[in-house]
Amino acid sequence: MTTTIIIIITFCSLLLVAYVFDLTSSKTKIPSVILLLLLGWIARQLTQFFEIKLPDFTSILPVLGTVGLILIVLEGALELELNKSKITLIKKSLLGSILPVFAMAFLLAFLFQYFGSGLFKDNLTNAIPFCVISSAIAITSTRNLTKSDKEFIIYESSFSDILGVIFFNFIALNNVFNFHSFAHFGLQIVSIAVISFIATIGLSLLLSKIEHNIKFVPIILLVILIYTFSHVYHLPALIFILLFGLFLGNLDEMKRFKWIERFKPHELDKEVLKFKELTIEASFLLRSLFFLLFGFLIETREILNPETLIWTFVIVGIILFFRAIQLWLSQLPFMPLFFIAPRGLVTILLFLSITPEKQILLVNKSLIIQVILLTAVIMMIGLMFTKKNKVAEIHPKKEDIADELQK
Repeated sequence: MTTTIIIIITFCSLLLVAYVFDLTSSKTKIPSVILLLLLGWIARQLTQFFEIKLPDFTSILPVLGTVGLILIVLEGALELELNKSKITLIKKSLLGSILPVFAMAFLLAFLFQYFGSGLFKDNLTNAIPFCVISSAIAITSTRNLTKSDKEFIIYESSFSDILGVIFFNFIALNNVFNFHSFAHFGLQIVSIAVISFIATIGLSLLLSKIEHNIKFVPIILLVILIYTFSHVYHLPALIFILLFGLFLGNLDEMKRFKWIERFKPHELDKEVLKFKELTIEASFLLRSLFFLLFGFLIETREILNPETLIWTFVIVGIILFFRAIQLWLSQLPFMPLFFIAPRGLVTILLFLSITPEKQILLVNKSLIIQVILLTAVIMMIGLMFTKKNKVAEIHPKKEDIADELQK
């Protein structure tokens, strides 16, 4: 068999196994990311054992991660409801993302500076990836939680991704921090807000007007293009993804505005439902491919590296410390939220985007892998010990279904 055929058979088989992991994760309580990484690692061992030569997939990883992040945040935003009753939840979620991203980043940077060397700015750049909750892992692990816990995790992890990427770009791209750098940053926020408003209105109109059989793929491609062009100019493009998803997912809440009638909300609701289904499936595909490929690129010595274990436990301990403070300040229940603070896709993407001259010796691929795996294991343990009364109502009552159908 040719290499091409082997790659096709391998990826199709691995993705089907990934689908089985996704189906059974609600019962096993094992985060699919752990199984995907393990599956990718096993695939690497088999290819080495049978001496199968495959091309270098390293350059594909950031592409899969970026597109996957876009679809995951979009999927989460489409799930969220915006109304007055959610204001408190949004405030708590925003607080929950701000505290770890900023406070933990500076604490870690100080520790890296104290036990290592280099500029504090470089240490801070290397610390930020560890401070971002992975929406790719957190959102997909909320299926069996109560609705309120699920909404909190979706808001919090989405905000964490956005704030983490914005903070990272601000620190990494500015050599000097003065009035000019902060003014430029403010201009970037205003620019992405304007772009988000125009793009959201335009894409929503397209979604309501296109009558061709193929309408959702062009919308997703345009979303990715807008994100990419915004990212090229170092704009916080995830804000656009979040706002676009929130707009489409909350058309019912905006029907009281006269201008919304131009979108034909009653008809658009049906299209949004189909669009949401496509987004969910596409995000599953990209997320699975990313973690499978990342697992394939992991070397055994990187997982078992004893030199980074101490720093791994220190970082995870700090993560849990700030998690406890955050939940206490927000007056939220500790179980199971305390355990759901995984690191993952964004941590990897930010680490890969650090230029060689800004990397520090204390932070390497082995440390990243160990932190991701340990936080995923902690989340798995927390979900396994979650009481039944904390589990979401997977099967809604018949009268609730009837009410929804009447609406």
